[in-house]
Amino acid sequence: MQRILIALLLALMPVFALAALDKPLMPGAKVAFLGITFIDTSTEGAYDGERPDQTARTRLLEERTRQRFGEEGFVLLANDAIADELARTTNPADCYGCEQRMAERLGADYVLVGEVQKVSNLILSMNLVLTDVKTGQTLRALAVDIRSNTDDSWLRGLNYIFKNHFFKK
Repeated sequence: MQRILIALLLALMPVFALAALDKPLMPGAKVAFLGITFIDTSTEGAYDGERPDQTARTRLLEERTRQRFGEEGFVLLANDAIADELARTTNPADCYGCEQRMAERLGADYVLVGEVQKVSNLILSMNLVLTDVKTGQTLRALAVDIRSNTDDSWLRGLNYIFKNHFFKK
């Protein structure tokens, strides 16, 4: 009997995890948005270094993210109190929980981080993750692959994440 119960629990764990991703978000909640990190793993980046147009696109995505969360009724917190630590953090989306600790110091309900990884000028991957600060539970997370390295393709990828996963209506 005990084995059956354990097997049943193990079988249902993915269902519980997916149910958590459909948990409604609280409009009016305070969000610590720690930015979007650009990761260039292309050969071009290894040889030529940082490109100003890609840096500008990363800022464009950050601004669009702030705008969309504001439109959805969330309060985006200023990062002034954690600015030094955030500046020293290479990638808040991959820092062993530092994003949670920074968001907690800001008094946030949620922490939001993102990444864009450039594999080549044709292939890029974008992800956005929203986590509950108190529980550490991931509430929304989605990665999309985009084709072409333009403002339009980057925004299309971000808008897909918002429309199909973060703010489904």
